[in-house]
Amino acid sequence: MHPDFILFAQHGWADNNRQMVALAEDLATEDTEIVTPCLNYAMTWLRMAPLVDEVEGLALPVVEHWPQVPLRIIGHSMGGLIWLEVLDRHPEWWDRVHSLVLIASPVGGADLGRIIDPLQVGLGIAADLGQDRRSMASRIAARINTLVLAGDVDGGSDGTITVESTKVPNAQFLCMEGLSHGAMRYHPWVVETIRQFWDGEVFSDPLSIHPVIEKLRQIPGMTDAHLRDFHLSDPFLTLEDGAIVRVWRHPLGIDHVFVVSAQGECLYSGYVGWLHRGDFWQTLKDLQAAATTRRESQLTDPTA
Repeated sequence: MHPDFILFAQHGWADNNRQMVALAEDLATEDTEIVTPCLNYAMTWLRMAPLVDEVEGLALPVVEHWPQVPLRIIGHSMGGLIWLEVLDRHPEWWDRVHSLVLIASPVGGADLGRIIDPLQVGLGIAADLGQDRRSMASRIAARINTLVLAGDVDGGSDGTITVESTKVPNAQFLCMEGLSHGAMRYHPWVVETIRQFWDGEVFSDPLSIHPVIEKLRQIPGMTDAHLRDFHLSDPFLTLEDGAIVRVWRHPLGIDHVFVVSAQGECLYSGYVGWLHRGDFWQTLKDLQAAATTRRESQLTDPTA
């Protein structure tokens, strides 16, 4: 008898699969094939590529054994990043994926990873966790129904990764206030939200790509930031859509940037270290010059 779905649920860094097994069993029907790999604990501290190879190796025979059965994929933290890498290797699976749920996954790069390995020279798992996979995730989310769940216990993070780092263009997004990084592995609210998502409930419009935010993200060394220091920032530039770019320098010399919508919602927060300060300010000056040119053009030619 064929299963109704193949459900993959993957744990993350410095963890085992116990909580993900419980999550999957709560969500599955009696006809669901559950696959919840338990990765070697020590290996999760080294590099991610062997972990991606392992998950791919376990998934391949299952996917090929039931070629007509749809896939449901859930990844917590690094488990979500592993599955992004697996899906990137197998675009032929995308049409079979019913849904992808990324729980507390630092798709934009974990700031802790960037702190440990600021030059991205390859210091263990930190280099992999600090990598920005948002472009990859955005391509996947444009084809696969994707939900991003982020926890928030302090106004900007789940205690381990920032809310900002979880955001994926083209995916739905839900911030779950009060849930920590670890609690999100298996929590009644998470279980019910995934169940509702599978049933077709929409939790947000797909996250859009803001051109200025994309330019900021392309600055070398740009890291998604916590919102805690937003109130200390000063306006730097008002954009055509009414959004405001704000800046702030930490007492240690770390430059921060925030993009705030015309309605007052913080759309982006990021920072760079000393090494990339020149790139940071050059990009901001370029944005400022472009905005000035557009305004002058509109004054001389209102139809422009």
